[in-house]
Amino acid sequence: MTAPHPPSGAQGPALVVLAISFAQTGSAVAAMVFSLAGPVGTVALRLGLSALVLWLLVRPSLRGISRLSWGAAAGYGLVLAAMNVLFYLAIDRIPLGTAVTLELLGPLTLSVIAGRRLLSLLWAVIAGLGVLLLSWNPSETLDPLGVVFALGAGVMWACYILFTRAAGRHFSGLAGMTLGMSVGALAVVPFAVTTTGTVFLRPEVLLVGLAVALLSSTIPYALEMRALRTVPPSTFAVLLALSPAVAALSGLLLLGQDLGAAGYAGIVLVVVARIGASRTKVG
Repeated sequence: MTAPHPPSGAQGPALVVLAISFAQTGSAVAAMVFSLAGPVGTVALRLGLSALVLWLLVRPSLRGISRLSWGAAAGYGLVLAAMNVLFYLAIDRIPLGTAVTLELLGPLTLSVIAGRRLLSLLWAVIAGLGVLLLSWNPSETLDPLGVVFALGAGVMWACYILFTRAAGRHFSGLAGMTLGMSVGALAVVPFAVTTTGTVFLRPEVLLVGLAVALLSSTIPYALEMRALRTVPPSTFAVLLALSPAVAALSGLLLLGQDLGAAGYAGIVLVVVARIGASRTKVG
């Protein structure tokens, strides 16, 4: 059987943008079902069903895994769970585009620190101005707790990048992701039961949860893995910086969340800062 050809030319970047679109659409769909399962219950569904799909596809062997490797997988899964819980708690209180923009500050800060150049400070200032514009809305104030949750998700995103690299050194293929996501799901389920009971186990809720899992995790990850065969890491980082813009569009079209002129200008500044920081880091 002939292996599929890797994407070429503009196809690789297009796949990354498509992956971002699926992921942010999944977040919008998740926000629409919070009334059924709650933010934490939705995370439990997303991680649990994503892990189930991965187990069916990957079927990782549990033999010969060292304690250090288990620790790397567990660390990855726990950080992944914390990032998702904080992010879903955020979008339950503030607009999706705002939450993703604030969350992006985590990896942006990591890029600025790694850049170790004077130019990196410029990107930090531009990002700060973007956040000020994003939070300036005379007609509506942002929920402070939602902002805290989004910033916390950003911290976890930066940690997620580090833990993903660690897990990648201990496992090949998708085995580390499968085990880690399983650990994350098991960690979240008790909190989901505490907040919503077992409502997230109803068939109709499970069906929606499967859609969220596929849109937010399984499909985007598969597209990104295919794109990374030809897309350089620097280009990949730049393309991921488009996430807030795609999230704002998803929030507007699916949730009716209009951020206003200042909000959209703030998103543009943060995206520019993230792209600049990525280019500075690798340049």
